[in-house]
Amino acid sequence: MSNLTPQEKLENFFFQFKSLFLRKGDTFLRAGDIPQGVFYLKKGYVRLYSLCSEGKELTLVIYKPGDFFPVVWTFTSKPSIYYFETLSRCEIIRATKDKFQQFIDDNPDVLDDVIFQIIERFQVALSRMESLTFGNAKSKIASALLIYSKRLGVKKEGGEIQIPVSFTHKDIANLVGMTRETVSIELKKLIDKGILIRRGKLLFVKKRSVLEREA
Repeated sequence: MSNLTPQEKLENFFFQFKSLFLRKGDTFLRAGDIPQGVFYLKKGYVRLYSLCSEGKELTLVIYKPGDFFPVVWTFTSKPSIYYFETLSRCEIIRATKDKFQQFIDDNPDVLDDVIFQIIERFQVALSRMESLTFGNAKSKIASALLIYSKRLGVKKEGGEIQIPVSFTHKDIANLVGMTRETVSIELKKLIDKGILIRRGKLLFVKKRSVLEREA
């Protein structure tokens, strides 16, 4: 009887397939495309975003290493209505859909874990929707950074939390549905208050409890 965790089983399944190496900024799956398989993110970060008729983007989900996508197509065969773009250099593994479905059928514990992850991302989406609907510019930005510091953050010495994605002001604007100029102003306020620290291209949360109040 296997003592592997569901995540370890998932990794072992995908690792039998070849890796694809993508640069930052590559849109490798577009709305309406029929995916060539199920993608597993081994290294890097990928965003799922929607695009309105005026060309405005809104980032809905950020995937981290260990996630797979597109979830809707994988389980329903409906084409994706979203775009997938790399936020960094990425190593992505692509498995055939039929083999993945057989793997899931043979490993119900992995399916349970997948469902839990989907529910977790749904809860994140609800939190973001609440912030986008009721928040002002400051709280929208603080909320988005708080959410992703929790989902992606790496704890450092001194209690700082590193957000490992090199968010540009445009990236954050796409997260909160605001202009880049507004994001620049509000982000500077959070940095001036000592809540956030920018080192190079990365943001660090210095005062998480204060960021929570701002959100």
